[in-house]
Amino acid sequence: MLWYKYIKPFRKQAIIGFLFKMTEAFFELMVPLVVAQIIDYGIGQNDKPYIWKMGILLFILTFVGYGCALVCQYFASYTSQSFGTLMRNDMYEVINRYDYEDIDRIGTPSLITRITNDVVQLQLAVAMAIRLVSRSPFLIIGSLIMAFRINVQMAIIFVVTAPLLAICIYFVVSKSMPMYLKIQKQLDKVSLVCRENLTGIRVIRAFSRQKEENKRFQDMTEKQKDMQVEVGRLSALLNPITNIIVNMAIIVILYVGGIRINVGTLTQGEVVALINYMNQILLSMFVFANVIVIFNKASASYKRIEEVLSISPQIMKEENKEDRDTFLSFEHVSFAYQGNIALQDITFEINENETIGIIGGTGSGKSTLVNLIPRFYDSQKGHIFIKGKAIQSYDLKELRHMIGIVPQKAVLFKGTLRENMQWGKQDASDEEIWKALELAQASSFVRELDDGLDTMIVQDGKNLSGGQRQRLTIARALVKNPEILILDDSASALDFATDAALRKSLKTIQSTIFIVSQRVSSIMHADKIIVLSHGEVVDMGNHQYLLENCDIYKEIAHSQLAEEETL
Repeated sequence: MLWYKYIKPFRKQAIIGFLFKMTEAFFELMVPLVVAQIIDYGIGQNDKPYIWKMGILLFILTFVGYGCALVCQYFASYTSQSFGTLMRNDMYEVINRYDYEDIDRIGTPSLITRITNDVVQLQLAVAMAIRLVSRSPFLIIGSLIMAFRINVQMAIIFVVTAPLLAICIYFVVSKSMPMYLKIQKQLDKVSLVCRENLTGIRVIRAFSRQKEENKRFQDMTEKQKDMQVEVGRLSALLNPITNIIVNMAIIVILYVGGIRINVGTLTQGEVVALINYMNQILLSMFVFANVIVIFNKASASYKRIEEVLSISPQIMKEENKEDRDTFLSFEHVSFAYQGNIALQDITFEINENETIGIIGGTGSGKSTLVNLIPRFYDSQKGHIFIKGKAIQSYDLKELRHMIGIVPQKAVLFKGTLRENMQWGKQDASDEEIWKALELAQASSFVRELDDGLDTMIVQDGKNLSGGQRQRLTIARALVKNPEILILDDSASALDFATDAALRKSLKTIQSTIFIVSQRVSSIMHADKIIVLSHGEVVDMGNHQYLLENCDIYKEIAHSQLAEEETL
């Protein structure tokens, strides 16, 4: 079982907690017998020294039981928290190895919920397993045994009551377990709406959509509330039903016990002990019922966590002896997102240190094409070769070390500017960082910052403008001095002058550069330009060739450039 892997390192603590809880339960079983003896021998015979002696024994039993409960509580908390920490760390490590397709399929909000809320549910289940799962059955079985020890005929009442309670519990468990799984899925949807609203808060306010988005969030939470209420109503049946059954059993004990006291086959203390044992069964059943609810939730969470941990990356190094003479080539490459074709039969060759522009309409497959180069996704058909080798032949770390990637969304991380620049090369010197900043047209504004390279970047780089963030992400990619540089529409926030200066500086580096852009001006000086439409290569060539031979490129160029630039 997967969960055992995370319990195993802390099994000693779990066993110690379990043993102390069992000890507490044993002392608890002794209490009704001591009380019975006080009633029958101390009060019945007016023996005060005996009452004092047994009273002290009762205090010792209670005190030692309380001490055992504290020790159990400590070890249960230690085990459950350690269990959760280990599981959460493994989940985070596994998620970071996911292919892009796995992340797309499960979704970021769901992964966040699973690594937080679902793990908490399992932590609670582990703690309850140590503290209560052992105690409740032990007290129930122990109370039955004690009842037989006191009087076999009276114990039959216990034997009849126990199965009735078990049937009630089974009914609630079988009905409520599927509901908890639905609730966890609904929580994913709530997280999704919450994340969308918090991420897009500026857009929401710009369009004055606060009321509509509040309504959407309220609808989601209202649905979750209704589901919680529904399962809560079902679970709420458990305590009243078990209470009725046990109290009916106590009435029978009092009635039959009264008759037997009159005939002398049972003492008053023994009747009180039997009632205490029945109450212990009732309380244990209450606890057990609550534990079952916790375990139902944990079971639903466990399935979701198991799914996260069971996914293995499909993009791995593979032996491929095919080779090519070109530096980089696509051969009949096709790719689809969950059945929706994004690229179809893509074929082209690129020479070393060439600059390649990629242009096309929205949804034409530009980003998908460049995402195949570092194997963020694997093509369903065809082959991609880099430096003569199929990309599947490279170790992923080796492959991605050759490639510098600047994604569409400029992402910076909390920390100093220097730490952000050293992501691609951890031992990069300040001189290397400044060189990259100059190439990315970022050095001027960085020098104006009070702390320079020691400037703190807040989460998502919110203390910088969009253009500044883009230039820093370009500089971060340049620091590692990549053989292949991919700029995926990464200059969209730059003004035309800065964009032109950036393109001019990039011509000085020894890298094969892919520039994905909607601007013709950003790619018109490239050695080759790939024109995409609906996932297919329409044409490929330099700016002048495409103006003369490609209608789609000519149409885009005429819409953006001055007439003299398209002649």
